[in-house]
Amino acid sequence: MVKTIDAVELITKITQALEDKKAENVVALDLRKVSDSLDYFVIATGTSQPHLQALQDHVQEKLREGGIRPDAVEGPSSRWWLLSYGPVLVHIMSPEARDYYDLEGFWADAERLEI
Repeated sequence: MVKTIDAVELITKITQALEDKKAENVVALDLRKVSDSLDYFVIATGTSQPHLQALQDHVQEKLREGGIRPDAVEGPSSRWWLLSYGPVLVHIMSPEARDYYDLEGFWADAERLEI
């Protein structure tokens, strides 16, 4: 990540970019009280492989406009993209992957952030 930015501001920019492209069921989790190694997740659903691609492209584009680049990107996958922005991991998932991996259920004790 090139630019330093507050995590909550970063989450806000990420969720706005996801909502710009009609991501479904966008959720932000604060994992700091339940994990020693993770800080925040943003989880969103895309409706198709092209939609998943468009969502991750748009997130990267919008953040790059502000001088923010991902530390890592995992994908492409027909089911899941993972973008790492410092303390924030962005999971852009197909409905099937989201149901199967159930990150919100696994991290049920994490605080949900209002976005």
